Amino acid sequence: MTKNLLKNCFCIIIIAVAAYGCKKDSKKAQPTPAVTNIATLGLYEYQYPSSTDRRIFIPINKIGTKSISYLSVFDTGSSGMTIDANGILPASMITSSGIQFTGDSVVVSGITVTSTTGVMSYGDATGLVNEYGNIAYAVVSIGDGTTGTFTTKRIPLFLYYKVEDMTTGDVEPAHSNDVFGVGPGTSYASDLISSPLSYLNLTTGQIAGFKLATLSSASFTSNNVTNVSDVLTIGLTPDDVNNSGFIMHPLTLYTVGGYSADIPATISYGTTTLAGQILFDTGTPSITIIEQPNNLPDSTQVTIVTDKGFKYSYLTMSTSNLTAVENPNVTDDPRTIFSLDFFVHNEYLLDYSDHKIGLKNN
Repeated sequence: MTKNLLKNCFCIIIIAVAAYGCKKDSKKAQPTPAVTNIATLGLYEYQYPSSTDRRIFIPINKIGTKSISYLSVFDTGSSGMTIDANGILPASMITSSGIQFTGDSVVVSGITVTSTTGVMSYGDATGLVNEYGNIAYAVVSIGDGTTGTFTTKRIPLFLYYKVEDMTTGDVEPAHSNDVFGVGPGTSYASDLISSPLSYLNLTTGQIAGFKLATLSSASFTSNNVTNVSDVLTIGLTPDDVNNSGFIMHPLTLYTVGGYSADIPATISYGTTTLAGQILFDTGTPSITIIEQPNNLPDSTQVTIVTDKGFKYSYLTMSTSNLTAVENPNVTDDPRTIFSLDFFVHNEYLLDYSDHKIGLKNN
């Protein structure tokens, strides 16, 4: 009897130890998931017929619950999304003098249109385009089924009812000036509006921002808009910012417009060297603008060196890398603005979380 009792006790102890061992193993720390990007999308490239002007577009496929299909200019030189109200709001709401409704706001197809009106301006004193409309709020879906899609959080945007060329006075066609502005900071028209790509649902370790791969020179054709995959990466990882070869440039905070995309640099062309602020602008279609008035002749070497050591040189040509030297007293803009050609040869990164721009030669 005693032997059996001891035997049973011994078995119970072994079972208890085994159970405790299993329980302890289950509490072992699990590996930390790798930090990944949120999405990678394609963009559309296009060159206008009989012109050196080029564009890159991002597809807009839904606003609120309204399914649409419009191409918007992907613009690193402005902050905030603007889109024509035609085809989005009921035609009865849109008049030549404004978007009509009663009250402080109205919800249409999941889009909250507010009574706050404004004017969004693009260009400089030598050529200005104005959009007139209202601030709205909605969830926005971008991309297409071929090269991926991404849905933002509920974002502020600008719904315009009229776009006007201030040089000619002409009212432009609907959706001719839709802009997807991804710059840092806020719009100069309203501090309520900022980049749609700054509104991200982030997981641990992810950084709000995006990076652009180099564009395909061969895909800029006038036959059709060309869908180029894997150009835009949304959501950054620490490796993107710290270990991918980008030279990072901290941005300056201003009272109006918030963080600026302008980067201090030295600009050299011919025998001239000057200091200035540079904007790298996908929204400028063909001509890099250095601030005195003549186009630089072909085969002129232009070199920039930023205050953080990023260097880029190119030769002007008749078909690409066109560069004008303009008087800031005429343009009313003192910045040197690098056009879309820059992005054919260099990669670009914008970190909204830590307010930095990364530049990288490819």
